[in-house]
Amino acid sequence: MSTTDTTALADAAQTRPGSEWWRTAVIYQIYPRSFADGNGDGIGDLPGITAHLDDLVALGVDAVWLSPFFRSPQHDAGYDVADYCDVDPLFGTLADADELIAQAHARDIRLIVDLVPNHSSNEHVWFQQALAAAPGSPERGRYMFRDGKGTAGELPPNNWESVFGGPAWTRVTEADGTPGQWYLHLFDSTQPDFDWSNPEVQEEFRRVLRFWLDRGVDGFRVDVAHGLVKTDGLPDHLPSVDGDSMGGDADDVPYWGQEGVHEIYRDWNRVLAEYDGDRALCAEAWLPTVDKTALWVRPDEMHQAFNFPYLMTQWHAPELREVISESLRAFPAVGAPATWVLSNHDVVRHASRLALTAENPQGHGIGPDSPGQPIPEVGLRRARAATTLMLALPGSSYLYQGEELGLPEVIELPDDVRQDPTWFRTDGERYGRDGCRVPLPWTPEAPAYGFNTTGASWLPQPAEWAGLARSVQEDQPDSTLWLYRSLLATRRAEGLGAGTLEWLPGYGDDVVALRNGDVTVIANAGTAAVPLPKGTVLVASGPLAGDDLPADTAVWLRTA
Repeated sequence: MSTTDTTALADAAQTRPGSEWWRTAVIYQIYPRSFADGNGDGIGDLPGITAHLDDLVALGVDAVWLSPFFRSPQHDAGYDVADYCDVDPLFGTLADADELIAQAHARDIRLIVDLVPNHSSNEHVWFQQALAAAPGSPERGRYMFRDGKGTAGELPPNNWESVFGGPAWTRVTEADGTPGQWYLHLFDSTQPDFDWSNPEVQEEFRRVLRFWLDRGVDGFRVDVAHGLVKTDGLPDHLPSVDGDSMGGDADDVPYWGQEGVHEIYRDWNRVLAEYDGDRALCAEAWLPTVDKTALWVRPDEMHQAFNFPYLMTQWHAPELREVISESLRAFPAVGAPATWVLSNHDVVRHASRLALTAENPQGHGIGPDSPGQPIPEVGLRRARAATTLMLALPGSSYLYQGEELGLPEVIELPDDVRQDPTWFRTDGERYGRDGCRVPLPWTPEAPAYGFNTTGASWLPQPAEWAGLARSVQEDQPDSTLWLYRSLLATRRAEGLGAGTLEWLPGYGDDVVALRNGDVTVIANAGTAAVPLPKGTVLVASGPLAGDDLPADTAVWLRTA
């Protein structure tokens, strides 16, 4: 990269209009059913989270994002919401939610909740009213009901496919027992899509936002934020490649990234602006480029958008340099922070993903018969290095529960315990996301490795996780947990989240080398060791080889 390019990046990074907490925060995602189980029923809950907040303080995160805990029949692990303003009994009560918010705030931890506005559960009162109502009724107008094609409406309105596999339309039986209209569900058939052109839907979600803001939450992660608006006429569309399921691999998809969705978030931005405390909106928007993703975080819209192009980048130095450069150009150009993420509840954990040797489209998951099985030692070494690089970058970073323990994807789950709708809707062709959702290990000797006191676990934990339990790693200075704590403490002390990036030349194509403030960062994604400059080691992802940086290793230095 030229000196001019480097200067442009540095200048772009200086365009932040403010110092809101979300611009530099490290945000920790909790998948509630798999974090900690307070009542022993095998499913994690809100009291379990509250009991472990001090572990998050010790880790050093700034905020927590909670995946859905709303009332739900749990056909898609809570992403099928039946009541947006109540807590599912699986996870506790509204009082438990209030206590969690209060206890998090008492520890200076912000709390973000997951909102699912693209679709509801088919058990939501609105959808039950729609089924009982006639075609063309106001009740049906809240969802995407359409007449079918064919002589008797026996064919779906178009050829759209569900993200989870199979058709995106299901036909209903009318009140008189005859076959009737079809409803759209971009995900499971138990998740009907709302019609966001309906003012009643828009007003309902303003109410939901205010309900949780009034309870003190600091923001919302918005599920499928790019999917709420569909192209007029609902034209036919088939994915251009296998696996563009959430829209990250293709342009011009009539149900992803439509222009009209931006006005929804401008409206939500105005709602959040009614409240004190820099409340934030973060978009889950799977889009093909960083530039398209940046459209979601223009000044009057959302505040953050997950950087999925970065997440999906391989452990390959030229690609990493490119996506980092593009991110630090595109996001600050619209006044937003770049965000960085390597794992979440929808993708193969990066301690396995970075060592895969075959294509693995998002959402497919990996199992015993998947090609390109990862080598665990290689995956963990690369994951530690990739995280060391990520946490040195300016902006905000997201961590997914368990990555601080170096947890790999669980590959050997028996078929009869899998629960992801993807597994069922594809007749086992895709393993889905269960492998990244297995409950966490806390202590090696306890039942369910300390997930609870009974030993119950909604997904089985592998035996090798005993050695990865948090209490074990707390006594191991070379553990992944210690690495994360060191990275987060140093990141905070050095102000790296608010820093600027300068690329360092002369390290070759296989190395990512940069400076952020007074910290030099070198990540070796090649196969041969590279010499290090003279300096003091602040943090290293693995052992150094004298004055050399081994392959699949990254280091932070203070150089002269």
